[in-house]
Amino acid sequence: MIQALTEFVTFDEFIDWYPENSEHRYELHNGEIVEMPKATGQHSKLTGCVLADLNFEIRRLQLPYFIPKECVIKPNIEESGYEPDTIVLNEQTIINEPRWQKSSIITMGSSVPLIVEVTSTNWGDDYALKLEAYESMGIQEYWIVDYLGLGGRRFIGNPKRPTFSVYQLIDGEYQVKLFRGDERIESPTFPELNLTAQQVFAKGN
Repeated sequence: MIQALTEFVTFDEFIDWYPENSEHRYELHNGEIVEMPKATGQHSKLTGCVLADLNFEIRRLQLPYFIPKECVIKPNIEESGYEPDTIVLNEQTIINEPRWQKSSIITMGSSVPLIVEVTSTNWGDDYALKLEAYESMGIQEYWIVDYLGLGGRRFIGNPKRPTFSVYQLIDGEYQVKLFRGDERIESPTFPELNLTAQQVFAKGN
């Protein structure tokens, strides 16, 4: 996180405030507007490659999913709004989203088969703040792509090293599997995905 404004802001105020065509990205964290860190070239490339891999699987398997260019996630209760690095939406259930057509806002976990965050200097948001929010919304699968091994040891182990975390919602709580090196990533949403953790990390080089 780079900058937080001190006054309390509601979600609707945040959406109304959000500057059009801004070169910066912003999120709302518990009523505070936060300017997000500028993505590095490596981060941007890796995110784009993950998006391409997922789009390929969606087309290959003819799944009723799509990946929007922009989207804001609104958790159930808190005055927060997040812009995921990549989000997969379900064409069949998104018709029930009350704010999607006008504002590209997602409020229901049933609209989201998978959400992906690629870690950067604000890795704590991905492993704590957003994880809790996505879990409470009922989002079925959540990936954290920690290609630099930045996360805390309680999340990725000791010694810290690049780790691909797959969180799956089971009985209302996330259960996590960690993948490293040449371990093949296991995804409930994309069970035929044929990628190892290292192959994903290498896409950012």
